[in-house]
Parts: sequence; structure tokens; C-alpha cells
Amino acid sequence: MSANKNVKIIRIPPFATASAALLVLFLLPPALNGAPRKPHVITFGAWQKVRWSTDLEDSHSAETKIRPLVVDGRMREYTTGDPHEITDRSFVVRRAFRLNDALPDEAKGAPRWKWQPGVWLSVDRLTGHVATLNFPDFDPFLSSGSWFRDYLAYCGVSDEGDKSFAIVAQAGRKKSTLRKSLASLKAGDEAPACSAPRWERQPVRVSFEGRGGEKMTFVVRGHSAEIAPQGAYPEED
Repeated sequence: MSANKNVKIIRIPPFATASAALLVLFLLPPALNGAPRKPHVITFGAWQKVRWSTDLEDSHSAETKIRPLVVDGRMREYTTGDPHEITDRSFVVRRAFRLNDALPDEAKGAPRWKWQPGVWLSVDRLTGHVATLNFPDFDPFLSSGSWFRDYLAYCGVSDEGDKSFAIVAQAGRKKSTLRKSLASLKAGDEAPACSAPRWERQPVRVSFEGRGGEKMTFVVRGHSAEIAPQGAYPEED
């Protein structure tokens, strides 16, 4: 009992504990203390016409339209084409960017800007975050993409430019759901590898048509796809 004589008991007034609790809540970030988040404002600017080409030569340039993607009043990226809504929170859109085409000895290093089509961007409305989506064998010039839900169907092109593939990729996944060889290509050819794939539902399936007229239809189930039996599913209107 003698050892307890040196122990002092300090009583904290009730108002002190209440004040400490309020201070902790005040210091917590808004996401934890229940305070409402400031909504992000995501808009697109006005369309403008530009020219770009597959080989960066003016004689082969083509006219297209681009517009800026603006997040909270700040221009984040230039985009081309219409966005695709994936969920009520996120959407995807194609990026457009300027590439410096100046040679080292031209105009003392002054930039010579050329517009180029880019990869797909994912935009989160809740956080305002803009991310790049990298899909396998996707060629910004030769791959005609078609979205359904969070799947992108397109004709991929090999690094050598001599082979094409029927590809279905899912946003956020590195491995493609489908990768099937299509017709061979002529290296340096600037024509699209195939027309835009056509999606159908019930069951979810996608059809590819190559340059030579060959058609292939695949049933997509989750992270896998298989060739649809011929005549098993009538085409939807």
C-alpha cells in the first residue's frame, strides 16, 4: 500500500474532454468528419478545327475537330470525338495532343507543332481525376474503337504494322479479354485495320469485319470471350 501513496489522480473536467473531441473533429479531413465535398466541375470547351496526319507530312494531313477538357476551370487535356459514359461517375474520351515536328537545325529550335490523336482518357467526376488508359496493340490512327459498358472493342495492330487483331479490352485491366488474329496488313498502310466493331446484348457479343470482308462474332462473358456459334443468335435491330 505504501507504493500507491506516490500516485496522483488528476480529474479532467467534463468541459475539457468535450473541447478536445470538438478539436479532433475540426482537424479531421472532410472525407472523415462527414463534411460535404466540394463538387468538381467538368466541362468541354468549344470545338476547333485542326489538321493531323499519320506520317506527319502536310500533303497527307486530314482535318478533324478537337476541344479542351476543363476540370474546375483549368484546361487539362485536348480531346477528340464524343465521350462515352461508363458509369454515372466516370466517362472516357480520346486524347489529342501537339507533337513538335521541328528538326534540330530548323528555325533555331523553334517548335513546329503537329496535332496527333492519342489514347483514351478516363475521367472521374467525383474526384476530378484524369487518367490514361493504355490498351494493348491500340494504334491511334488505325484502330477504330467501339465502346459498350466498360469494354472497348477495336482492331489492334502489331508493332511491325503487318498484322491486325480483334481485341476486346476492359477499362482498368492490363490483360485483354479477347485477342484474335485477323487479316495481314501491308506495313505503312494508312487505312483503318477494320471497320468499327458492332456490339449487341443478351448475350453480350461483338462482331468484327476485316478489310477482306471476313466476319467474326464473339460472346463476351466477364473477363473472357469465345467465338459465337454460327446462327445461334439472331442480329438485334
